Amino acid sequence: MAVTGGAGPWLTVVGSTMIDQIAYTSRVPGRGETVHGDRFVQGFGGKGANQAVMARLMGAQVAMVNALGDDSYGDETVANFARHGIDTTYVRRVPGSSGVAPIWVEADGSNRIIIVPGANAGLLPEHGAAAVAAQERVDAVIGQFEIDQAVTTAAFRAARARGAVTLLNPAPGAAVSPDLAAVTDWIIPNETEFAVIARAAGLPDDAGDPDALAQVAAGLATRLLVTLGERGAALVDAGGNVRVIPSPRVDAVDTTGAGDAFVGAFAFGLASGWDEVAAIRLACAIAADSVRRPGTQSSFPDAARCATIAAQVR
Repeated sequence: MAVTGGAGPWLTVVGSTMIDQIAYTSRVPGRGETVHGDRFVQGFGGKGANQAVMARLMGAQVAMVNALGDDSYGDETVANFARHGIDTTYVRRVPGSSGVAPIWVEADGSNRIIIVPGANAGLLPEHGAAAVAAQERVDAVIGQFEIDQAVTTAAFRAARARGAVTLLNPAPGAAVSPDLAAVTDWIIPNETEFAVIARAAGLPDDAGDPDALAQVAAGLATRLLVTLGERGAALVDAGGNVRVIPSPRVDAVDTTGAGDAFVGAFAFGLASGWDEVAAIRLACAIAADSVRRPGTQSSFPDAARCATIAAQVR
């Protein structure tokens, strides 16, 4: 399905899709232990898909670039994108299973996640580059680490050639390749992912230390925005100064997908021409709203709620 015309910024997401398999429990089991869970939910996920859906709910025109298996999960994922009005022209189908993500969620809303990429590995660099180059319009391109970094590098290089902003969510945490960093405008890790990136570069890894944040931003030669959970987000501005933008205080039910809600909303704000601090405030508000409900994409505020939050923030 192709999407043409329409208001709002045009975003391309080069990334993963997963089927989330979420077990809620009062506590996770220890080694060799079995515990009773409270309930089980299955839904749509994958960092790329989540960020695409969130950006679309915000009002962006969104194209998804991905590979799905030839199984029923792949069929369901394509149908989910169609329901949201996301362009699936560049979603490939390959033999084998689609990606899955078993997730444990504890009573305080914290989670533990295992991703099994499956067909996501079928997305190759030439696919990412060709998809970005072929878009009618592209204002921003978003990537993550649930697909190979070489794919994101190729897509970002094509985005840079078109003057689009590139935003990297380096999750799961890993060292950022020099080639990818060279074509990335914004890197948006959480605290754990920041520590992995910093250690790989031989730099201080404490996300609570402004000097560490500034050193990592300078070392990568990108803009850096670190999500801090309920505390908000830390921005390293263009001059190397660090500013923490607080998040609204809410009672968290489930934090699964909150980081993706943040990235999708921030990309929307930035690509819409908002100044970066306003875009971060928007992202914090959208992410905070999402943790008040269980699930991943199912926890995201709907389009009407997104519009209300955006009006309040701006």
